[in-house]
Amino acid sequence: MIRAVIMDMDGVVVQGERLIEGAGDAIERFRQQGLKVLILTNNSIYTQRDLAARLSFIGLEVSPETIYTSALATARFLHAQMPEGKAYVAGEAGLTTALHDIGYTLTELEPDYVVIGETTSYSFGRITRAVRLVSAGARFIATNPDTNGPATDGLVPATGAIAALISSASGISPYFVGKPNPLMLRTALRTIDVHSEEAIMVGDRMDTDIVMGVESGMQTALVLTGVTRREDISAYPYQPSRVLDSITDLDVG
Repeated sequence: MIRAVIMDMDGVVVQGERLIEGAGDAIERFRQQGLKVLILTNNSIYTQRDLAARLSFIGLEVSPETIYTSALATARFLHAQMPEGKAYVAGEAGLTTALHDIGYTLTELEPDYVVIGETTSYSFGRITRAVRLVSAGARFIATNPDTNGPATDGLVPATGAIAALISSASGISPYFVGKPNPLMLRTALRTIDVHSEEAIMVGDRMDTDIVMGVESGMQTALVLTGVTRREDISAYPYQPSRVLDSITDLDVG
């Protein structure tokens, strides 16, 4: 019995700066059926409240608690590993707020972790500091492995690209917490108190959303409103439970 629908944000709920047609109605239908709804994103720039406001602006009303980010997953992972630790952070409010809220101290002085997240203001000085701290023994964490992301005028480097730079300079590889790491999905499920067998993962990418759901023991639904084409699916060694034209076609009743 399905009790929760977990869905990716980009390509499932939104495309760029617009709401995918019917996504809002589908989410409301899930709620009326008594299903829990959680929207996942690897974006670590914004807080839950920020993202809820951005979705509201394009026509989708959801509570901040309905959104789960790689920043939140990273904070919960660090808390489980070392409660009330210290971290040197290159990232925006979504990441720093999540770490503060979990009880972490942000510092450049002998941090336990170097944590890299999404930001639009990377500097050579901060990257150099991260390389030196990692080389000196700080554990290296990155919120997600995405190497680029979309912008209005083209692609921009993302967390994975900056993490690769630091890794190349220091010789030490990071641990990525966000998708496709099943850890992100499992911590998300714990926040809504749902077992993996009681949830379905809906995504538009085979190599992140679907593989993460499969490795978490969940049912999966691939939607064709994002980057994956129907003819691409058979090339993967794992397959989704369902293939849908869009989130509006999902029926879990």
